[in-house]
Amino acid sequence: MAERELQRTKEAEAQQAPFYEHLYALWNDRGELARTGQVVFKGKELPWEQGRQARVKWYLHPMRKEASAPGWLFFVQDIKSHSGLHRHQGGLAIYVVEGKGWTTVNGVRHDWEEGDLILLPVMPHGVDHQHFNANPGTPCKWLAIIYDPFALAMSSELEQKETSPDWTHA
Repeated sequence: MAERELQRTKEAEAQQAPFYEHLYALWNDRGELARTGQVVFKGKELPWEQGRQARVKWYLHPMRKEASAPGWLFFVQDIKSHSGLHRHQGGLAIYVVEGKGWTTVNGVRHDWEEGDLILLPVMPHGVDHQHFNANPGTPCKWLAIIYDPFALAMSSELEQKETSPDWTHA
């Protein structure tokens, strides 16, 4: 029987695509999402959820990948008596949709009512803030708008200092 010599060949190493190709694909995917992504989010179809800060209805957030304009946090908060107290970097706008109340920003009270705009300033070490309904038992809602890439660029963090009185989870 003839001897057979085995020859081992080295498999070609998988080559990673250059970074530019990944970036190119990412930008094209974003363009496709802008053309085909969800444009209208029906408030009636979105649930209210009680969190440790407040009762919230989320329209946009980073985990919602189908939005035609990603990168935004857009939510309504329903203030029964008062929200929790938390701290983050600031840099967001809050539009009062319904009701009357006040917000404390680093311990200073700021009164507001329906149609007003509240701006949480960007401050080193963040902004402690809490929201209050001036007439508990009556509707009091506001809409917050945050551009998430801006918050990420500021290395914003979130610290819950007190929970909402409506939070029942451990």
